[in-house]
Amino acid sequence: MEPPRRVLIIATQQLGDVLLTTPLISAIRARWPQAHVAILGFAGTLALLQGNPEIDERIEVRRGDGLGAKLSLLRRLWRRYDLALVTQAGDRPALYGWLAARTRSSVSPQAGTGHGSWWKHKIATHRVVADHNRHTVLEKLLLIEPWIALSELPSVSARPPAAMPLPDDLQQALRPGYLVVHAPSMWRYKQWPVEHFRTFIGALLERGHQVVLTGSSAPRDQEIVAQLRDLAPAPALLDASQGISLAQVATLLGDARAYIGPDTSVTHLATAVGTPVLALFGPTRPTTWGPWPQAHPAGQPWNLRGDEPERVQRIGKVILIQGPSRPGDDCVPCGRAGCDDHRESRSECLEGMAPAKVLRQLLDLIQPAAT
Repeated sequence: MEPPRRVLIIATQQLGDVLLTTPLISAIRARWPQAHVAILGFAGTLALLQGNPEIDERIEVRRGDGLGAKLSLLRRLWRRYDLALVTQAGDRPALYGWLAARTRSSVSPQAGTGHGSWWKHKIATHRVVADHNRHTVLEKLLLIEPWIALSELPSVSARPPAAMPLPDDLQQALRPGYLVVHAPSMWRYKQWPVEHFRTFIGALLERGHQVVLTGSSAPRDQEIVAQLRDLAPAPALLDASQGISLAQVATLLGDARAYIGPDTSVTHLATAVGTPVLALFGPTRPTTWGPWPQAHPAGQPWNLRGDEPERVQRIGKVILIQGPSRPGDDCVPCGRAGCDDHRESRSECLEGMAPAKVLRQLLDLIQPAAT
């Protein structure tokens, strides 16, 4: 095809997924510097791209939009783009791609798995078959492989939002060398137990570290953060879980000595801004969703599991810890939604991840190497 003048990226996913789309955006901009690059995503999730100079247009859609809004979007998209890149295998993004462009490169489900695989294969000009053992950054980059091979790509990094100044009261309370701890997970099956966080944060405070708590204003996040606020008064323990934007969170992370958090969007954001990161993983496959290390070449960064007995992997300034499997069952990572395979399930691997083990790894991350 001729170099596209207008490219649409479809990423109707969560915040972290959108951030992991930014290496694809950078590759498009490098390959076609004159193209108009747009991204379509759910309302609220595209905030991570605010200020990104490689994006010309952001199109927000809302879950549950009425007929009028859907028709308006149809008219806005209809064959407006030369190339649509569909970054996930769902029905809605596939239809958006079909509406928007005659040439479509799409992530598609494996044949014979259901999920509309036959018609999604049929309407895609180029297909990337979804693979749980491939990192999501690489899966998205494969969408442009007809035009640029992965072997030709330089190292890729997830691009953070533009820096934004912090609120004055928070900025004045921060001390050099503060640590950021993100305790909440969107779903219980990814949640490191709150009592473990209490023990871990208490140990940091005893060692004289200033700890800053992050989270969103969502009820679940606030419920978790509320159980940690009493560990120490300000400024030893600061609560930054309300009243700051996502771009300001990026600023907070950028000046932190280290970040500790679960498999969540803020963990990807901390890695993207170059903060030393300690990521707590349970059922989720690191091969697919591990935080993408800065300046990593276009190859698979993480193994399915770390070496025994610690199950720890390290790439540069990022340490990824996994919890233990059940006795006699090498089940971690299972790739399921917890032990009972639903969002509110418990995960024994996270429950078995001892605070002392996490503390050891953090101290290894932040202490200068012996000379």
